[in-house]
Amino acid sequence: MIDGLSFSLVTPPLIAFTVTLILIGWLIKSSVLNVLDHPNPRSLHTRAVRRTGGLGMMLGVAASWGSIPATLPISVSLGIALLVLVSFADDIFGLPVLGRLLMHGAVAVWFSVALLLEAHGWMIVTIITILVIWMINLYNFMDGSDGLAGGMTLIGFTCYGLTAWLAGDESFAVINFCVAATAAAFLIFNFYPARIFMGDAGAIPLGFLAASLGVIGWVNNSWPLWLPVLVFSPFIADASVTLVRRCLSGERFWQAHRAHYYQRMVRSGLGHRNTALLGYILMLGSGVSAMWAMHQDITVQLGVGVIWGGIYLSMMIVSERYLEPSPGD
Repeated sequence: MIDGLSFSLVTPPLIAFTVTLILIGWLIKSSVLNVLDHPNPRSLHTRAVRRTGGLGMMLGVAASWGSIPATLPISVSLGIALLVLVSFADDIFGLPVLGRLLMHGAVAVWFSVALLLEAHGWMIVTIITILVIWMINLYNFMDGSDGLAGGMTLIGFTCYGLTAWLAGDESFAVINFCVAATAAAFLIFNFYPARIFMGDAGAIPLGFLAASLGVIGWVNNSWPLWLPVLVFSPFIADASVTLVRRCLSGERFWQAHRAHYYQRMVRSGLGHRNTALLGYILMLGSGVSAMWAMHQDITVQLGVGVIWGGIYLSMMIVSERYLEPSPGD
């Protein structure tokens, strides 16, 4: 035992961290995959930054999962591979929106049908499919400020891992800890001022992992279905409300913009560092409260959800009142 944790619980995440650290360090210096994210009027950065960090993260995840006896459904592992390939092609060439959405939908349908159809029927499959597609895309929408998506990945998947471990599912806990470990390595290079971005090849599969592992944990009885929603609620609340506002105002919601609440915070003077740190406080709060509330009765669980809804609503009202977007945003 190592400080009360088994060797098998520590080694795979250590592999994930080390492989990701080495690969991202190489990707920053290498001229082989010199894919740059150039600043544009919708960007929050002012210089070209490499956007290949997600490749290092996903290879770190793959290397660490290879050392774990437990396996995930093929719809998850192969789904991640397909999303990485399509998303990296988009990072390089800029693929049509419809083509990307069709791939997201295909992966989500495959995962939901394979895992849920027999036991839960088509209605649950349809609902989960829509939620998976949305999670895939909202994670990408929220990856626009130094350290933000990396921090959500570290905190969110650590909460998944701890909850699964406390529920007695060590193998599933390790799977989640490995994802968190890759994020820890990535943050060394991505926290402000970022030297590399994760790009779509990182954000898209991470969104899929947040959704799919959240559903698998529910199926395995490691946690209630609402726990993943609360754990990742800082991202879900911002992206969902922003999408609704843009749709209601008749905007093309699929186009790049700077109307997210975290983008307003960065541009208001808080900057990338303080916005990320505030985000980490929200992430830790929502994650810890979710882990605590799942052991309470339904009244307390509903109360926790209402409190967090009030927190997000209050923050949005303050943002609307004091952090007005620039003209054209």
